[in-house]
Amino acid sequence: MKRRGRGIACMWYPIGFTVTANPSAATVKINEDGTAIVLTGTVETGQGSLTVLGQIAAEELGIATDDVHVVSGDTDATPMDAGAIASRTTYVTGNAVRLAAGKAKSILFEIAAPLLGVRADQLDARDRKIQVKGFPQRGLPIGEVAHHAQAVMGQPAIGSASWNPPTVAMDPETGQGKPFSTYVYATQIAEVEVDDETGEVEVLRIVAAHDCGTAINPMLVEGQVEGGISMGVGFALHEQMLFDDGGRLINPNLTNYLVPTSLDMPEIEVAIVESFDPTGPFGAKGVGEPTSVPTAAAILNAIHDATGVRITSLPATPDKVLAAIRAKAARKTIPHS
Repeated sequence: MKRRGRGIACMWYPIGFTVTANPSAATVKINEDGTAIVLTGTVETGQGSLTVLGQIAAEELGIATDDVHVVSGDTDATPMDAGAIASRTTYVTGNAVRLAAGKAKSILFEIAAPLLGVRADQLDARDRKIQVKGFPQRGLPIGEVAHHAQAVMGQPAIGSASWNPPTVAMDPETGQGKPFSTYVYATQIAEVEVDDETGEVEVLRIVAAHDCGTAINPMLVEGQVEGGISMGVGFALHEQMLFDDGGRLINPNLTNYLVPTSLDMPEIEVAIVESFDPTGPFGAKGVGEPTSVPTAAAILNAIHDATGVRITSLPATPDKVLAAIRAKAARKTIPHS
């Protein structure tokens, strides 16, 4: 008989390294055609981080994302980055990119101010122009200003910056401190179907609500959540490293180390909980690793809801689930003395 159940799991997750410094640096160059180049040491591993960093630079400079070219991961040319780890890229590297773009932009403002007959603090960058605040008709194309800065004033519009999340070391006596600059939060609900004759578990649906600050690219956030849930399903039900008595791994390939396929994936509904972190670039925090954290717990809680048994080791393979169901049934049949 197949039984359905639902389970819920909540989590909070820190962004960045624990107390340890984890800075990022960036350089932004505004070209004479109005485009920009971002130099960053971070790397793209499929999560869309370079798209987001380009969007951050574009927003700060008032140009289109398509106008930004991101050069990354080239240690011969790019400034250092602590790495695409700890779900830190949007938050830490994003802040460095925004600061670097702001410095390049301030050069354009200083160059454009006398040309427009105003002070630099009266200028804004938007719609590919340097324009007077409140008077968008009074402005100059960013490319024209960048050319004037380079060819006439001898001051290329280049900005470099670094950013390190502010933390407070833990007091060894009280345990008090601030080991991380910011945190993200999430809740996931899983609906499963358990066959009590075979122990097989099918995940039917997962609803995932994630707070990642302000979502700079909502589509990428949704993709990250879906990918994290895929990993969580594998963690909960499939993936297991097996060793022989000599400690040798006996399933070192994808033939018998099982990962979820598209056929194993449930229906997924993603809800982005919008918030604003004043320490992040345009209010953003991060979303990478946290997407996997609550999935297995929600699935195991759903198995308990469906069958009344608790699985306390992962993965919850059919043999484990079936053994727990049979043990529960056996306990019920033992007569009380």
